[in-house]
Amino acid sequence: MFWDSSALVPLLVSEARSTEMSALLRSDPLPAIWWASPVECQSALQRRRRENVLEAPALARALERLQRLAEDLDVVAPTLVVREAAGRALASHPLRAADALQLAAALVWSDGATGEPFVCLDDRLRDAASREGFDVLPRG
Repeated sequence: MFWDSSALVPLLVSEARSTEMSALLRSDPLPAIWWASPVECQSALQRRRRENVLEAPALARALERLQRLAEDLDVVAPTLVVREAAGRALASHPLRAADALQLAAALVWSDGATGEPFVCLDDRLRDAASREGFDVLPRG
């Protein structure tokens, strides 16, 4: 399964979808992420800290979880192929640059195969991934 950073964050801090994302991760023998996903996750965690949603000790635990998680995932590297695919994604879908790079990394990871699982909680990216032929999870 290819994991967007929006689906990784609930694995790091307790959220409404944490149990569901944890179950999906346990069912995934070789999870894959985009090279910059750990930075996107750090951004989300640090934003929660700045907004006083996350206390400093919880932030430290979440960052430790992220480091351990990132060590066990297959990572799609930043290549010219990914950059070009991101440009095509921007021309086809109303995405921000970071989301276009996520989608492009998933496209490279899938090597053009349709129906590959794409785990994401962001509605706009879910729609774009679905249009590109991914099986977007979680369903519903």
